[in-house]
Amino acid sequence: MTYVTGTGLTPFGKHDGRSSLDLMSLAAQLALDDAGLRRRDIDGILCGYSTVSPHIMLATVFAEHFGLTPSYAHAVQVGGATGLAMVMLAHHLVEAGVVKHMLVVAGENRLTGQSRDASIQALAQVGHPDYELPLGPTIPAYYGLVASRYMHEYGVTEHDLAEFAVLMRTHALDHPGAQFQEPITVADVMASKPVARPLKLLDCCPVSDGGAAIIISREPTGATAVRVRGCAQAHTHQHVTAAPALSELGAEIAIKKAKAAAGIEIADVDYAAVYDSFTITLCMLLEDLGLAGRGEAAARVRAGNFSRDGAVPLNTHGGLLSYGHCGVGGAMAHLSEAHLQMTERAGHRQVRDATLTLLHGDGGVLSSHVSMFWERVR
Repeated sequence: MTYVTGTGLTPFGKHDGRSSLDLMSLAAQLALDDAGLRRRDIDGILCGYSTVSPHIMLATVFAEHFGLTPSYAHAVQVGGATGLAMVMLAHHLVEAGVVKHMLVVAGENRLTGQSRDASIQALAQVGHPDYELPLGPTIPAYYGLVASRYMHEYGVTEHDLAEFAVLMRTHALDHPGAQFQEPITVADVMASKPVARPLKLLDCCPVSDGGAAIIISREPTGATAVRVRGCAQAHTHQHVTAAPALSELGAEIAIKKAKAAAGIEIADVDYAAVYDSFTITLCMLLEDLGLAGRGEAAARVRAGNFSRDGAVPLNTHGGLLSYGHCGVGGAMAHLSEAHLQMTERAGHRQVRDATLTLLHGDGGVLSSHVSMFWERVR
């Protein structure tokens, strides 16, 4: 058994003059303060990769920068699933007694520290060097292909996808740290610039600067304890040209194993934190995870099922689509918000109940998946 004892999250958007290490340090200190710990209490570090600062020893570079001398440290890279993969690894290492307090941290100045072309080139590495990259696809193009097929098979429409963007923006309006603070409508999404059909600008997450951190500990350090109840991974492919059928992707595999490990069912979940790099990502994952039937997720959004006062509130900070996306730290913002909700510290964003939370991360083009359950214990 392990506990989520502290989280730290910076605002996302522009942080002029701050490096990836600076943003990681800001988030790490916030997490330490939240957990009531000092730097000398941390004996392990797991660090997410940075495309802006691709150092081959980023974890120890950060440890030196932040003033830590851990007994365990390394970096992890599984695309957008990295944050949850690090928390899963931290859970196992702490549970095994390797460390007592593991700091999981990520951050990037991807908006101000990297050009658009450099960012596109870095992210293009998910494509196959022989069968995909020569054709020039971008990450949105890969997801556009997936979206087209999913829409064809399950009757999902562009208007349906727009509902997810509107929901995330609505939630972001209640968080002062969100990159986007202006409301949008389905009509706004439909009228936004095409990026990779059927995906339009507002179907896609932005590029951001920001940082996030989480501490996993052997024992709780606060009055309200949040424990990691169960988790699992699945990795079905790396490249789109090698992907299985849409009904056989890794999210379904990971959630099945995580439910077995935790001994719970999806009907038990009170709150959800689900990766949302594109509207199609969120749509598919909600259905793969069992939070909606095939082709039914948008209807549940329209019915208010995933709103703050709905049956299963979802990404109440605004998600990647509206809080922002700074690389690995982008998905970790979901975890920070979940912890606030579970410890009843989300202020005016607070949901009715968040005793049991489902968290899910996706890396690559629906390639790597991590499903996890957190439980509040008193």
